[in-house]
Amino acid sequence: MPVHGGGTATYLVEGYERRGTTALDDLEARCRAAADGFDGVRYVRSILVPEDETCFHLFEGPSEEAVREVGALAGLAPLRVVACLSH
Repeated sequence: MPVHGGGTATYLVEGYERRGTTALDDLEARCRAAADGFDGVRYVRSILVPEDETCFHLFEGPSEEAVREVGALAGLAPLRVVACLSH
């Protein structure tokens, strides 16, 4: 797993978002609030793909389990959480 200084790695969270039900600003606010309340996890950004009803979220954190928990706190119902590389 790619790890940054301080023992964190970058994770991609993939989730389903029904078309027209959620604005990107709302998703970002929920992710940021959930990460801010969880020690060791930092929200990076989200990408919404309306045509595919898919959303991708980048987080930095100590483990897949921690990021999955933050995703659940944000109401994401993640389909997948995987370690990834990002600049």
